[in-house]
Amino acid sequence: MRAVTVAIAVMAVAVGQGRSEPPKSMPADVGPGRVTWFDITTTDLPKSREFYGKLFDWTFNPVQGTDLAVEIVAGGSAIGTIRVADGKISPFNGVVYVQVSGIEESCKKAKELGGTLVPGFPFDLPNGTGAIGLVSDPAGHPVGMYSRTPLAPRKPASK
Repeated sequence: MRAVTVAIAVMAVAVGQGRSEPPKSMPADVGPGRVTWFDITTTDLPKSREFYGKLFDWTFNPVQGTDLAVEIVAGGSAIGTIRVADGKISPFNGVVYVQVSGIEESCKKAKELGGTLVPGFPFDLPNGTGAIGLVSDPAGHPVGMYSRTPLAPRKPASK
């Protein structure tokens, strides 16, 4: 669960939370069903930066508020993060985020199809940049979902 919490914090910080100014842009609009963001987890951040930087010609930006993660930049756009694992690498240490039209509808559909919503999800990202959900598929594999639209406002409970 700690790994999931770290993933949430890194994703939120990378898209704007904790910055003194709003993010310059939202994650790219790649269209529903396409990968929009991903996280890679490592036990050796400098070694991973060198490996991926040289392999894919990626550059890296610091993630404000932590020295345990960097934002991956390709072609001038942020595409994900590399972050330090808390101990052993687990299935939740690398997550792909697929763009969806609506988080709430997609989370509901995932549950209907036998998936499990990870506690704490979905939630809005900072500065109106959208919302994310995280589910485990029926086999236990994690998959993230990203919508450019924040969650619908919750109606107050009736008395």
